[in-house]
Amino acid sequence: MSISLSADIAALLKDGDHLFPAIAQDSLSGEVLMLAYVNAESLALTISTGYATYFSRSRNELWKKGETSGHLQKVVSISLDCDGDAVLFQVEQEGAACHTGEFTCFHREVFPAKVENEAH
Repeated sequence: MSISLSADIAALLKDGDHLFPAIAQDSLSGEVLMLAYVNAESLALTISTGYATYFSRSRNELWKKGETSGHLQKVVSISLDCDGDAVLFQVEQEGAACHTGEFTCFHREVFPAKVENEAH
C-alpha cells in the first residue's frame, strides 16, 4: 500500500537530522500523554508502521514506544503545528505512557487547576 504524504510532512522528512518536538495525545480522551522528539527517520518509521517511533536524545538512537514494556502507541493521526516545527500524534495508548507507570507523563500538577474563592 502506498502512503500519500502531505507536502508539509514530506518537507519534514527531507530535513535530515533536525529534531522536532512530538506531543502524544490520547485519541479518545484528548489527554496529553507525553512529549518526545522525532527526526526524519523516526517520523518516516511512525508513518510506515503506524506505531510511534521517537528519537532518544540521551541514547542518541531511535526507539519504538512500548517496544520493551508493551505499552505501544498506535498512531491514529499526525498533525503539524502552524509553524511546521512540531508534530502532534493522536494515539491509542496501550497501558501507561509514562516510564513511571502513570498513564500520562503529566501527572505532577504544580499549579492548582481550581482556585478556591477567598472571602474579601
